Amino acid sequence: MNKQWTIDSIKEFVEKNSDSKLLTTEYHGFSQKLQFECACGNTFEKSFTKFKNKNQRKCEVCQPLKEAF
Repeated sequence: MNKQWTIDSIKEFVEKNSDSKLLTTEYHGFSQKLQFECACGNTFEKSFTKFKNKNQRKCEVCQPLKEAF
C-alpha cells in the first residue's frame, strides 16, 4: 500500500533526509512543485517525487542537473 503523503510528513522527510528546508505550506498531490530553501540560501522548486526518488535535494547551483547526451 502506498503511503499517503501530507505536508507534515513531507516536511519531516525533508528535515531528516536533506539540508534543505520546505517552504511550501500546502500539498495537493505528487505532480505539484514544492518550494524549498537550499542550505546555501537559494530557493528552488521540485516535485516531491523528484526530491524523494531522484535525490534532487539541493538547488541547481549546489547540485547541477546532469546533462542528457
